[in-house]
Amino acid sequence: MAECRNSRLTSLTPNPSPAMFNPSREDVRRFFIETWRKYRARAPLEGLEKTALEVLLLHPEYHALLESEDNKIDLDFLPEAGELNPFLHLSLHLALAEQISIDQPRGIHGLHAQLLTHAQSDHDALHLLLECLGETVWRAQRDHSAPDEEAYLDCIRRKLR
Repeated sequence: MAECRNSRLTSLTPNPSPAMFNPSREDVRRFFIETWRKYRARAPLEGLEKTALEVLLLHPEYHALLESEDNKIDLDFLPEAGELNPFLHLSLHLALAEQISIDQPRGIHGLHAQLLTHAQSDHDALHLLLECLGETVWRAQRDHSAPDEEAYLDCIRRKLR
């Protein structure tokens, strides 16, 4: 973890778990599987699990995967083979929920509201956003750079035309 320049912040900031800010692929997959298990067991959900459940409920096509004994924690989903990674898809939905709730990048909340008037459903509007987020993340990874917020928002604006 980078050293904090503000000594006041250093003294107030707990030492977070590295997995909290950089979870492994397995950590992310276990999070969704455990959230689904807790929901099915009617166990209380905490924090981000509540938002994750909302996303999981939008995707009944993934429920069997989440409930299976072999729930693919170690499986590679290859786009080149036409495979969609359900855990990546769910993670992007989770990221969008957070972005919209805090309007970060600035303007995404309003753009989402505008997309709601163009799309068949809220879920369809989220998928339009998800396409732009996925493209933005892919470009950042390809270019070894930070995600381009303006390009991301421009992609969303193009969906409104």
